[in-house]
Amino acid sequence: MLKIYGIKSCNSMKKAFDLLTELNLPYEFHDYKKLSIDKDTLKSWLSEIGQDFLLNKKGTTWRKLSAEQQQAALASEDQLIDTLIANSSLIKRPVLKTAQGYIVGFDDEKYRALQ
Repeated sequence: MLKIYGIKSCNSMKKAFDLLTELNLPYEFHDYKKLSIDKDTLKSWLSEIGQDFLLNKKGTTWRKLSAEQQQAALASEDQLIDTLIANSSLIKRPVLKTAQGYIVGFDDEKYRALQ
């Protein structure tokens, strides 16, 4: 079964939910705004996905961090994980776990290929 991570109110999440429903693909949803996200999951994502794909530097949450906070977050994997836990909006959405790996961000074509 697919597992999708994100924040329920996000527009990209809504597109993902709608398409998964349209394609009749069952999924489990993990709202990391309400349920948080644990260090082991983030460590796994950083290992498999990479920081460049996981960290949302275009969003307002990143821009609201001071230059010092941004530098501190990027100084080490542990500091990045702590920053992502404290500011889950910094994680690109959605993160979709499939049998083949992860799809980060909404990608209509990749979602349709899951059928």
